[in-house]
Amino acid sequence: MAAALRRYYGRRHLHFITCSCYRRQPWLASARSRDLFLTILEQVRQRYGFVVVGYVVMPEHVHLLIGEPQRGTPSLVMQVLKQRVARRLLRRGRRFQPELWTEPRPAHFWQRRFYDFNVWSKRKRIEKLRYMHRNPVARGLVPSPELWRWSSFRHYAC
Repeated sequence: MAAALRRYYGRRHLHFITCSCYRRQPWLASARSRDLFLTILEQVRQRYGFVVVGYVVMPEHVHLLIGEPQRGTPSLVMQVLKQRVARRLLRRGRRFQPELWTEPRPAHFWQRRFYDFNVWSKRKRIEKLRYMHRNPVARGLVPSPELWRWSSFRHYAC
């Protein structure tokens, strides 16, 4: 990723955000870890006041389509979200910890940066939602998007 990465905030655009686990490791492979991610996402959403238009939580990355927060910036939101998820999932002594890690715990949970694409048109919003909702099917995790529990697809299908 470019060292002089520029992010454009304050224009009331939606933000299509992708963040990956460190070295694309499947740190979100368990249902419990994906459920915890979504719980923390909701806590962060309430605290910073932003709209979640769409999401999908994959085993080694996450896609979000969010509005601009009332407090802070999307960068701050992602910093807090990633820190909270990493702290909870890497915390020693958790009851389900052995189920998460079959090898030693990673030193890092997330890649350092995240990809952010400003979405300003209806056509791009639909394109990004379709892409994220089809991701579990394209990866062979489920035969159809509505079967992936960690996605906003069912909110649109109903």
